[in-house]
Amino acid sequence: MAITSGGQTVLITGASSGIGRATALAFANLGARLLICSRRLDPLEELARELTAAGAEGVYAFALDVSDRLAVERTLYSLPEEWRDIDILVNNAGLSRGLTKVYEQDPEDWQEMVDTNVLGLLHVTRAIVPRMVQRGIGHVINLGSTAGHMTYANGTVYCASKAAEMAISEGLKLDLMGTPVRVTSIDPGMVETDFSRVRFRGDEEKAAKVYANITPLQPSDVADAIVWVASRPVHVNIHSMLITSIDQGNSMVLNRRG
Repeated sequence: MAITSGGQTVLITGASSGIGRATALAFANLGARLLICSRRLDPLEELARELTAAGAEGVYAFALDVSDRLAVERTLYSLPEEWRDIDILVNNAGLSRGLTKVYEQDPEDWQEMVDTNVLGLLHVTRAIVPRMVQRGIGHVINLGSTAGHMTYANGTVYCASKAAEMAISEGLKLDLMGTPVRVTSIDPGMVETDFSRVRFRGDEEKAAKVYANITPLQPSDVADAIVWVASRPVHVNIHSMLITSIDQGNSMVLNRRG
């Protein structure tokens, strides 16, 4: 179902900040009904008020750790009846931990990235897509990365998780052939969010260096792309979209000024 007017129901994971938050606001401006979730509930409650003020037809906020399969099943299978018919799923929840040689990295970091970025995407997709197929309508939009297209040093497992996202998106589209359900992978480069702060576990100095002397994408830029692909005519499927700022050529090539 293409977003052309209010009334569409959109589920966004990892909605408490960054790209997820910006995407929720972009859909609210179109009058969508929004399900928003993240591991933290408190920021979602404030966001829910903003979404309502921005024009959302309705908002349902709930805490969810997508890496916990049983929690995903328990929560998404027991949504209130009026929120179960999801038209657009935005699998946005994801993270990176550390910038370390793979043979020296804490295996707990590997586990968290794979559990969230790969298995979390699969858990939510498995819970939502069958009803889309049953209803004969739906669009799955997965958040990938330039990291899925080109591996960079010290980011092996994160890059692998995003390469997996790309393969899952491609495979899901093939599995859905013959149904009207669409699948898109949105693959941004450097975006100024809490991504680097999370990667460096709150080290503000390290996080700031990532964006020094460069113009990165903003979360709203990626949200614009997500809304655009969702608004194409129902017979049009945008398989993937690779997006960077003018200062980024790929995962390795950056134009740092000064």
